[in-house]
Amino acid sequence: MSKITTELLLERAVPRSTRLRKIETLNLSKLQLKTGDLDPRLFSRLRHLQKLDLSDNLLDKFPNSLTLPDLRVLNCNNNQLEDVTALKQFPLLEELTYENNVYLTLNDDYKVMFLLENLRLLNGKDITKLANHVRHVNSRKLTSKVTAHWEKFFRDQLPEKYTAEQVKSIRKKFLKSVQTNVVYGPSSLSEFTRWRVKMIAEEFLSYSLGLELNSDTEPDEKAEENEEESTESPREAAEDVAQVTVTPSKRKRNHSKSGAGNKRSKSQANTEEEVVVNPRKSSHVQDDPAPDKPRTSNQPAKETAPEQGAEGTQKNGEQFPKGQSNRRSSQMTGEQKSQEQDNGVVTLTPVKNSKRKEDVSAEPLHFLQCHSKGNSREDFKTQLWSCVFEPVLDSGARKDPIVSSSRTVATCGGESVCLIDCETGTVLKKYKVATEEFFSVAWTTLTMVISDSRKKAHNILAAAGRRGIVKLIHVAADFCYGEIKAHKKPIATVCFSPTQETHLFTASYDKRIALWDIGIPDCDYNFKASQLLLLEAASIPLRIALVPTCPEQYLLAGCEDGCFAWNIKLDKGEKSRPFEAIFQFPDDESMTTSHRVDGLAFLNDDVVVSKSSKPGCIYLWSWSRSFDTKGKGCQRTMSAVILAELEWSTTDMSYLTLSTCPAKGYVFCGDEKGSVWMYNLSSYTAAWGSPKGKRSERRISPAQILQWPELHINGEQPPEILVNNVVSDPAFTYLVVLTSVNITAIWKKS
Repeated sequence: MSKITTELLLERAVPRSTRLRKIETLNLSKLQLKTGDLDPRLFSRLRHLQKLDLSDNLLDKFPNSLTLPDLRVLNCNNNQLEDVTALKQFPLLEELTYENNVYLTLNDDYKVMFLLENLRLLNGKDITKLANHVRHVNSRKLTSKVTAHWEKFFRDQLPEKYTAEQVKSIRKKFLKSVQTNVVYGPSSLSEFTRWRVKMIAEEFLSYSLGLELNSDTEPDEKAEENEEESTESPREAAEDVAQVTVTPSKRKRNHSKSGAGNKRSKSQANTEEEVVVNPRKSSHVQDDPAPDKPRTSNQPAKETAPEQGAEGTQKNGEQFPKGQSNRRSSQMTGEQKSQEQDNGVVTLTPVKNSKRKEDVSAEPLHFLQCHSKGNSREDFKTQLWSCVFEPVLDSGARKDPIVSSSRTVATCGGESVCLIDCETGTVLKKYKVATEEFFSVAWTTLTMVISDSRKKAHNILAAAGRRGIVKLIHVAADFCYGEIKAHKKPIATVCFSPTQETHLFTASYDKRIALWDIGIPDCDYNFKASQLLLLEAASIPLRIALVPTCPEQYLLAGCEDGCFAWNIKLDKGEKSRPFEAIFQFPDDESMTTSHRVDGLAFLNDDVVVSKSSKPGCIYLWSWSRSFDTKGKGCQRTMSAVILAELEWSTTDMSYLTLSTCPAKGYVFCGDEKGSVWMYNLSSYTAAWGSPKGKRSERRISPAQILQWPELHINGEQPPEILVNNVVSDPAFTYLVVLTSVNITAIWKKS
């Protein structure tokens, strides 16, 4: 039964009314309303309604036939709207607000400005001049470009006498091609531009050329919407850059009134309003809570276009710069630092500290500030989250990870993903998406068909974060060829299957882990992605790892409320699955399942390394001895067979994750002081591999703690430095350290 009744409408009218047709102002805020609650038949009786407040509800869209012919003011703040095009049914609308709808973006602002000719105020701002520009100047420019595209590439393809099938084919190709190749305005508006280009192209075909096939084309369009939007070049003479969008993207909006939610220092005051977009969560996490202990007071986020010029020509706003535009400046001594603006890359040089006589096994090579928002030299607030080394391409099978070790690493944080040469410190490529905050990156190698029908292996980088969208980047081509709208909430981490090159796991704040087949793009970058599996978690998954001995059968996840395992075998039939097991860990004198696991990795085929929210607690435990493969049923509780405990910092700060180097038997974990704890466990693994291997009685101390060197920036030391992540290449030649202050540190083993 609908929540909205005639009695409710009369009661919520301002002032109260006795007749629906007399209501001019209506307040329906804070009623937990969903789209299905807006009954068009009931709303059609509100013939004279001028002001409607639907704020603080759960609406994800508007019904297409609410029939409010006199509506002038509409408030939709704090909902879950994903689309604004249905608002065109209110042609007299003058004032519209929809702030804090996380899936609406700057592109949606431009859509409503175009659709609502009487709109004067949008989210409290006068948009009269801008709206006129969008409706007239923008439309005129795009119409000219669409017409020129037809004349250049498609006019000669249409014969004088054509059949319905020929028209249908030409129309489909033209609509795809024109959306790909007609580019206008800032890159942050690429989605709006494609939307308008399609609209203009359809009008052009219909009214200018008479190529309208209503009965045939509508099903085609719907089918394309339900599948994936792909693109293709009009012909070889066209621009050789194409973009593929898999599942049309809706981005989460950054609001200037909200800071980024970062949980850390107890000494810092709580902020009143936080946006939950960070992998850092409070200890009691619900669906969308605000972090209770902000670590830093990040600057309010604004929706800005990626800067051009220094980064080369951008196609649709999402392209790497051509060539190696970022060159590392020469090293300096003392308190000097080298800075460059090409891509916002700043190279910092540590101050020599003669007092320190520590026996180091690794030396600092480079300190880079390459993820700055707006390429600002003053940005020491952008959080860096994830890094992974690029696999080396070769003609033969890569059996030894050390032989094929790469020195190129992908890092992410803020609005950008960077590729860095660890030896030289050169930022080889930089990929930016305005208003995004990237949390995770992962590599896979796909065998793609190139233009002359030959097959060739190419590395593909997947990047995901706050908007719940996975970007697929063909690095060698400097091109983001597609995206997958994987989740409606932020993605905490992603990883590829080591055995199935197209299988990608995405773990999200919606408490789900999804398995995707991303497909293999053809020579025109057309591809098809599909969801294969959906794993239900009891809490937010923070880290995921596939079991090395059976990566196609079991997945392990560290979550806000414990460590869980799922059976991911695809021949089981069920597409949506609950967890199969939850693991217990020691807690003082008992065992508990309830604790945050914010670090998780395999040291070898059997030994799991996990870090919990308990201060200074990193456990090594046996997968084979902990997980009962013969047991039946789901959601079983199992006790982790602890092999050892590592001595680590006593901080209670969460989300300082760990990593392993299986080939060398090392574990790495950063701390709250900028240090990196390194554990050499190669001498222990043989004993742990024995069926009767016993737990090490004492905590294992680190082989070494790499201290953060003294850095001076503008004559001052940077603020509190937290190591969010630290990763080595497979051969343990380089160590990449990601910090909370927008500094990427690269160490080299000596």
